[in-house]
Amino acid sequence: MAEAADAGWGGPLEFRLLRPELVAPLSAFFRAFAQGPDRAFFHPHPMTDEVAARICAYDGRDLYYAACAAGGVVAYGLLRGWEEGFDSPSLGIAIHPEARGRGLARPFMAFLHAAAKVRGATKVRLTVYRDNQRAVELYRRLGYTFEPKNERELVGVLSL
Repeated sequence: MAEAADAGWGGPLEFRLLRPELVAPLSAFFRAFAQGPDRAFFHPHPMTDEVAARICAYDGRDLYYAACAAGGVVAYGLLRGWEEGFDSPSLGIAIHPEARGRGLARPFMAFLHAAAKVRGATKVRLTVYRDNQRAVELYRRLGYTFEPKNERELVGVLSL
């Protein structure tokens, strides 16, 4: 991944449904993310090779995506909750530490919103730490409204 980051990630950006051929790049992303500064803000599941393999082999109602460039995963996103019977999925997004600040979050979020809408969702929700001000501000600019979940977290909802 370092070579891709040094080259500005190079090549086209693709949003891809996670499939078995992306296990190695997703595992590399998880390892890099787990060592980065945002690991305390995003932890929907363990960031392990085993979980990467399970997600890439998943064939259920929830959706797991990667933003890919230069043969690597530069961002990871999920829409889950349909498998448990919820009408509105929970959205999660993580950006590779070396790809932060490059304008990737906004288009990836737009893609995830569109994917949820195509699946029939009329809204999405997410949980964000109050201390993660960069993310809170992005979500507000995208139209999310917030309510407190507890002292440390907010729940954001966006109508699609």
